Amino acid sequence: MTPVSDPAAETYRWSRGVYDRAVEAGVFGPEDRIELIEGELVMMTPHGSRHATAIRLVNRALTRVFGEDCIVQCQLPLAIADDSEPEPDLAVVEGQIADYRDAHPSAAFLVVEVADDSLRRDRTVKRRIYARCGIQEYWIVALPDAALEVYRDPSGDDYRDVTVLRSGKTVAPLARPAATIAAGDLLP
Repeated sequence: MTPVSDPAAETYRWSRGVYDRAVEAGVFGPEDRIELIEGELVMMTPHGSRHATAIRLVNRALTRVFGEDCIVQCQLPLAIADDSEPEPDLAVVEGQIADYRDAHPSAAFLVVEVADDSLRRDRTVKRRIYARCGIQEYWIVALPDAALEVYRDPSGDDYRDVTVLRSGKTVAPLARPAATIAAGDLLP
């Protein structure tokens, strides 16, 4: 009789603490573009020029809206769960840069993913993680659809409020309701 292997039993699940210690010990180099997602090390997709341009456009818009009161961080870790430390394309976090010298931010006012090849994962896995961790507002700049998807009001593993905006429409971040950003200004 041939033994049947149980793939779940063979999988090592990373905790954020173990992952952070591995990063600090130099186990992963800068060329290892990975992030911790639900206990698994996930390869991050490379950026094409449209993706990079969209990141720059969103960064400029959010920096203008949030100013010096917050940090707009680009592709840096968010320590939001015991088994997840995603590195979203952009995140708006509270405080000043020096506040995070000894630990990554554990919350964000707004998280933005720019999606091309990663669109399916950003709409499913990332959306679930951000909702579960209480991120109040999550945006996806969906390059294939030329649209901005706005997710708000997290409840369990999903968001109750979903809006899709195209060029000609505007959005006001929940944390800055008086400010508006044109959806078209975020699309390359």
